[in-house]
Amino acid sequence: MNAHDTAVPVPPPGCPAHGSGARVPLHGPEFAADPQAYYEYLRHYGATAPVELAPGVEATLVTDYSAALQLLQDSASFRKDARRWRAFNEGKVGPDSPVAPLLAYRPNCMFADGADHLRLRQAVTDSMARVDTRRLSRSTEQISGYLISQFSGRGSADLLGDYARQLPLFVFNELFGCPADIGDRVLFGISGMFDGINADKATAVLFQAVGELVALKRNKPGDDVTSWLMRHEAGLSDEEMVHQLALLLGAGAEPLRNLIGNTLHRLLTHERYAREGGLIDEALDDTLWENPPMSNYAPHYPAADTELAGQHLQAGDLVLVSFAAANTGPALKASRQAGSNRAHLAWSAGPHACPSKEPARHITVTAIEHLFNELPDVELAVPEDSLAWRPGPFNRALATLPARFTPVRAGRRSDPQPHSRTPEREEASGQARAGERAGMWSQFLNWLTR
Repeated sequence: MNAHDTAVPVPPPGCPAHGSGARVPLHGPEFAADPQAYYEYLRHYGATAPVELAPGVEATLVTDYSAALQLLQDSASFRKDARRWRAFNEGKVGPDSPVAPLLAYRPNCMFADGADHLRLRQAVTDSMARVDTRRLSRSTEQISGYLISQFSGRGSADLLGDYARQLPLFVFNELFGCPADIGDRVLFGISGMFDGINADKATAVLFQAVGELVALKRNKPGDDVTSWLMRHEAGLSDEEMVHQLALLLGAGAEPLRNLIGNTLHRLLTHERYAREGGLIDEALDDTLWENPPMSNYAPHYPAADTELAGQHLQAGDLVLVSFAAANTGPALKASRQAGSNRAHLAWSAGPHACPSKEPARHITVTAIEHLFNELPDVELAVPEDSLAWRPGPFNRALATLPARFTPVRAGRRSDPQPHSRTPEREEASGQARAGERAGMWSQFLNWLTR
C-alpha cells in the first residue's frame, strides 16, 4: 500500500476542522454551499463520523448505507425517545440551542418507542391512508392555481417563497380541516419555527392553534385527517392529538417544501430534462437520490453502550443518519446503475420511515406539473452558481429560486369547480370575511369561493 492510499483527505475549504482534530461542523455557509465535499471528507472516518450540529452540539453521523439501515431497523438497540439524550440531560445542550426545536422530546410517534410508538404510529398511518388521491390532486391544483395567480401577472417570481414554501402548508391546512383563523396561525407558526424567526413564539402559536383545532373537531368532526385521527381506535387523548398533528403539519410541510423546491431546481438547471413530458417523476427520483430535502436527521440514542460498524457508542449519545451521504456513497452506485431507482434512504427506513411518502410524491408531481402547464416558458432568472442554500445541519433547501416567464393576463385563471365548495369551506371562508382576516389561508378561502 503506497502513501497515496493511506493519505487522509483534506477537509473542505473553510472547514474549521482543518488541522485541528475538531468535529466537522454541519452548520454555516461553507457546509451549505457544498455539503457533498463534507460528506466525502467524512467518509474517511469510516461508516460514522464525529460532527457538530451547532456550536457545542456534538453528534455521531452515519454516512454509510448499510450502517444506516442497521441503525434504522434495530429499534431494540437504538431508541428514538429524546429524553435519553445524555448531553441535553447533563446541561451541555440547552433548550435555547438552535437545533433544540427539532431534537428535543415531544410526546409524538417520532420520539416514541415500543408499544407507545406502535399505537401512535398506527393511528397516523391509518388516518393518512384515508386521503383520497383524487381529492388530493384537486386540492393541490386549486391551491397551485391560487398561488400562481398571485404572481403570474408580474412575469417573475421566487418559486421558493411564492410557491414551494406556501403550497404544502395550504394543502395540509385543507387535509386537516383548518378553518380560516386557525389555518392562518398554523402557517405563521410552522414558518417561524423552521425559519428561526421568533421560534419560541412561533412554536407557541402553532400549538395553541392546533389545540383549538382539536377542540373544534371534538365538537364538530368533519371529513378530514384531524377527525379521522381523533376517531381512530387507538383513542388518542387531546394532548396526544395536539402533538401528532403538530408533528404531521410541521415535519410534513418543511421537507415537502424542500422537495418541491429542490426538484424545481433540478428541472430548471439540468438541460436534459427540458421539461419534456414524463420527466418530472425522473427528476423527483434523482432529487431524492442526490439532493434529499432532509439531508441529515433520524436522531437515535443507544439504549446501552454498544458498537455500530466498529464505532463505540455510549448510551444516550446522539446519533444521526446522513441520508444525503448514504445515498451518494459507493455502496449504492451499483444499485442505482442497475435500475433500482428507489433504493435510496430519502424517506428513511424501518419502523420510523416516512408515513406519507406517496401523498408527498403526489403533491410534488401535481404542483410542478400545474406550474409548468400554467407557465410553460418559466426559466431560472439568475445564474445557477449565484443561488444560495439555507445553512443548517438537517435540511437541504434553497434560500430563493428566482424565475421569469411570460406574464399572464389577469382573468385567465379558470374559476373554482363547484365540487370544491364544500359546506366546511363555505363556512370557513365566511368566517374569514366576517372577521376581515388578512392571513394567507383566509385569503385563499375567500378567493376559492368568490
